[in-house]
Amino acid sequence: MKTLIKTPGFTALLLFTISVLGFSLQAQTKLMQQPALSDTHIAFVYAEDLWVANRDGSNPKRLTIDEGIESSPIFSPDGSMIAFNAQYDGNSDVFIVSVNGGVPKRLTWHPYTDLVRDFSSDGKTILFASRRNSFTNRYFQLFTVSVQGGSIAQLDIPNAFWASYSDNDTHIAYTPIADRFNQWKHYRGGTATRIWLYNTKSHKVEEIQKPASGSNDAQPKWMGNKVYFKSDRDGEFNLYSYNTNSKSIDKLTDYNDFPVINISAHNGSIIYEQAGTLHIYNTSTGLDKQLNITITTDLLELRERFVSGKIMYDLVLFLLQEQEQLSILEEILLQFLLRKVILKI
Repeated sequence: MKTLIKTPGFTALLLFTISVLGFSLQAQTKLMQQPALSDTHIAFVYAEDLWVANRDGSNPKRLTIDEGIESSPIFSPDGSMIAFNAQYDGNSDVFIVSVNGGVPKRLTWHPYTDLVRDFSSDGKTILFASRRNSFTNRYFQLFTVSVQGGSIAQLDIPNAFWASYSDNDTHIAYTPIADRFNQWKHYRGGTATRIWLYNTKSHKVEEIQKPASGSNDAQPKWMGNKVYFKSDRDGEFNLYSYNTNSKSIDKLTDYNDFPVINISAHNGSIIYEQAGTLHIYNTSTGLDKQLNITITTDLLELRERFVSGKIMYDLVLFLLQEQEQLSILEEILLQFLLRKVILKI
């Protein structure tokens, strides 16, 4: 039984609801989430399990099949390992597994949630965010743990949520607080997300500048002399880059329908989600390739079976009560469900 029902868990729940009510789903696989990239592979979360595929999207295979939720995969610099979050023992902790599969190794053991953020450049330690030492649950802080396990080291940054090392670990790009725009689209309040660039030696920081109208800047990924991030400064969330030398900001994608979400960077490329599909953006050529990934597996949520009307009524009521926690894509699924189900309950 799932111990946590929220994003990304709502996606499987909504798909389950639609399927048991007899609605057909698209043949092409969508709603693959939280992608990561290496030289040869991609990793992503689908139906709350961790998957890998070739870099072109071919040959997808499932690495985990746990009752809890797997999330936030990150490749090691050499691409041989994947760090990720899992709930094998009930709590969300940091695990590591070979890209070829095997039994994942647990690295953190604290009762608070630990969120994987990055690998060090030598691949020996994992950067993660946690509230384990925070005076309030409002703030996360940054910690590191060896890939072999062992003691935990806390960084000097007072509080941070998203974080990414520069190529030589001399800087960290981070957001001080968690995202607010998941609840309020185009949020422009006092806790709008901002990106700070931290020097690990001098402890100096600088902020990636925002437009006068404000913006939510999130998920920074440091690669070379640029920091890549998503921002809603021009309306919908798109992919941007910040040149740490010239201080210039460039808009790399121009979507107006659905946002760019969950970006990850590696060796000159950015992988991200948009409108339920995965894309790889080449930072040298500016070319953007949409991946066509087809997954055929025994998703229990999609099995045909008898379900009582009372259960369906309670399920839709629950989804309505938790609607504010849904991601944008899950919100679309829920609205579709409500339009189709109203006469069937």
